[in-house]
Amino acid sequence: MNAPVLNRSEQKRAQILQAAKELFCEHGFPNTSMDEVAKLAGVSKQTVYSHFGCKDDLFVASIESKCLVHGVNQDLLSDPASPEVSLGLFAKHFGEVIISPEAVTVFKACVSQSDTHPEISELFYNAGPKHILGLLADYLAKVTLLGVYQFKHPHHCAVRLCLMVFGEVRMRLDLGLNVDDLQPERDAYVQDTVEMFLKAYKVS
Repeated sequence: MNAPVLNRSEQKRAQILQAAKELFCEHGFPNTSMDEVAKLAGVSKQTVYSHFGCKDDLFVASIESKCLVHGVNQDLLSDPASPEVSLGLFAKHFGEVIISPEAVTVFKACVSQSDTHPEISELFYNAGPKHILGLLADYLAKVTLLGVYQFKHPHHCAVRLCLMVFGEVRMRLDLGLNVDDLQPERDAYVQDTVEMFLKAYKVS
């Protein structure tokens, strides 16, 4: 399938987001300026501000776009009648997002700066983890209505699934350790996790 053709404004927005993600990952939020983003994106500072009102908005948009690039969005969780398929796809795409170098780098940066810049951690949490947990919890609530599975506390269930998908790979990545030996089994681990999760909540 061919990628959609972007108009001039959409192209500039994409350039800005890409530049922002690179700079936020390389230098961190406090040390990245809108001027630097504009320069790297090849657009004017005014153009950056016309698309994103402030640096906070740009940071949030860059986190959200990372999720969208990997397909973690509301469309992925649109069919409550097929949780086996939908949650399998969700776990696959979510699993790819959380072990990407960009995601790990931004997470580490937020943690390292949390004492002096707690607002950055809050922006990251709201745009990434909280948003995804909300989508997943809403989906699990809809699945429950069909009576095959019972997710009594959808939010708690969403947290459990996401943390299980993190697995040993993300734990090691956060510590800066090599994960080459775990990669061959990563897909099987994620799929097994979804199957175990659904089995635990299936109505007997």
